[in-house]
Amino acid sequence: MDNGNHHAQQLAPFHGRTDEASHRGGRVGRPLARGRVGDTMNFAPVTRHDEGAISIEDLTVAYDREPAVHHLNGRFEPGSLTAIVGPNGAGKSTLLKTIVGVLRPDDGRISVGINSRRQIGYLPQQADIDRTFPINVWDTVALGLWKEVGVFGAVSADQRARIQQALATTGLEGLGNRPVGTLSVGQVQRVLFARLLAQDAKIILLDEPFAAVDERTTADLMNILTRWHAESRTIIAVLHDIEQVRANFPTSLLIAREPVAWGPTDTVLTGENLARARALSHVWSDGHFHSHTTH
Repeated sequence: MDNGNHHAQQLAPFHGRTDEASHRGGRVGRPLARGRVGDTMNFAPVTRHDEGAISIEDLTVAYDREPAVHHLNGRFEPGSLTAIVGPNGAGKSTLLKTIVGVLRPDDGRISVGINSRRQIGYLPQQADIDRTFPINVWDTVALGLWKEVGVFGAVSADQRARIQQALATTGLEGLGNRPVGTLSVGQVQRVLFARLLAQDAKIILLDEPFAAVDERTTADLMNILTRWHAESRTIIAVLHDIEQVRANFPTSLLIAREPVAWGPTDTVLTGENLARARALSHVWSDGHFHSHTTH
């Protein structure tokens, strides 16, 4: 990027792949048609009460004609810090990709309390990142600005300062010229958090942000989430560590393709609800959902 100029096609690999075929041998939902944002999201006029909110109405997203997310209703409140929890294959990543606009619902609607898509920051799973792509740390962090700068625009002095501050906040000072492919898993995650810091989004979506990351890096990144929460940003994270969720996330959505519980974490992550999520997961994976009792 030469500290500010790079072709958008060359930057694409660090936005995360938009197709889950690499994981499941198929495609979840329908890819977003260019120029048809309104079909997927409702960017209604934003009021102070709704700024940063995400409302979901009867959402269904299908995978190979089987729902990956099934009849989900609820609302992520503005400034909330919410964990999405559930068994493998529960639709957690699919839900994030539908909110961010990568996938289109098969049914239902998402209403987002922001004025433009640039106000959504998205961190995909590391498995969705092409670490072989020849790009350095500084340029990767600068990707957080591409919606402001455009394809061929130069990074301003103020924007360079934001990038440097993001590198400092994530403990990456002095590593700007390092190729991302030479970094550890924890360092790569720090880079991706720095990119989100540079973007300065109102809504932040994180898909397994602490997976395979060491304890020190996890603590440092959790501190950034805590700071974002204090700044009234809306944060949604897919997580697997139940104790980590209980310790740090006031709100949780427990899902097993269909919703199990959504609300305060201490009332959602009960033994009874977790057992029900596991049971639903087996029902869905066995293909016996239609013979199961209605919830």
